[in-house]
Amino acid sequence: MKTEKNILVAFLLNILFSIIEFIGGIITGSIAIISDAIHDIGDAISIGISYFLEKKSKKRPDDIYTYGYIRYSILGALITTLILISGSIFVFLGAINRIINPAFINYNGMICLAIFGTIINFIAAYITKEGDSLNQKSVNLHMLEDVLGWIVVLIGAILMKITNIYLIDSIMSIGVAIFIFIHALNNLKDILDLFLEKIPKEISLNEIKEHLLDIQGIIDVHHIHIWSIDGYNHYATMHIITKQKDLKKLKQKIKEELLKHSINHVTIEFEDADELCQEIICSSNKLKVKHHHNH
Repeated sequence: MKTEKNILVAFLLNILFSIIEFIGGIITGSIAIISDAIHDIGDAISIGISYFLEKKSKKRPDDIYTYGYIRYSILGALITTLILISGSIFVFLGAINRIINPAFINYNGMICLAIFGTIINFIAAYITKEGDSLNQKSVNLHMLEDVLGWIVVLIGAILMKITNIYLIDSIMSIGVAIFIFIHALNNLKDILDLFLEKIPKEISLNEIKEHLLDIQGIIDVHHIHIWSIDGYNHYATMHIITKQKDLKKLKQKIKEELLKHSINHVTIEFEDADELCQEIICSSNKLKVKHHHNH
């Protein structure tokens, strides 16, 4: 609920300021500010999408989405991050164009807008700082980008007023664009890891196997699958070979151990020591087929 509310506040602040910025860009005659206003409107649209998807992600599991709607939040993060990457490329190209074609800017108007922009976006960045989803993290990165962007505009405007060197604004803009691009790419990697069901980076499969084998009554652990739904809720399925009769107590011990590794949803299949696992049969059959083809 907190994450959802944070995203809504960020959206409202962003869309309101984008309109003010666009009008301010026309008044000051600054193409840089008008370009940034267009970029911010794109931000606001992506944050609006994120809010809708974050809200939907809170819906309970049903007959169609048996895991629930959590991944909708990640979809929001993906859209926001892609817009962020596109935006940083747009700012970079705009800065290069400004180096090639310098233009006159109303410095005083820029300074006033930049102070206002820094304050508004800092409030939005602070509000979205805390939350419990990658979607919220993407929105916060948007806000951080805007704060940095406006600080750059402010410093650039002051320096240009003193020195009359137009190049300062473009160089600083390129620096911010590269910074945001790198951070957004890292965020994109985390999102893709989730969609590809990669094991969460803080979890070691070998370590889990070792810890489970230390539990009295467990002979072997195999067919382990670990993945994350949203970067916070981790799931696992596994086969446990045991001779123990009290499976309820053993199951509790396994769940307690996995909870220490941040795995909060576990599905366990128990097997007897003399039982041949279907997974092992499938694997050995594959090996036989491969061996036969080699011959």
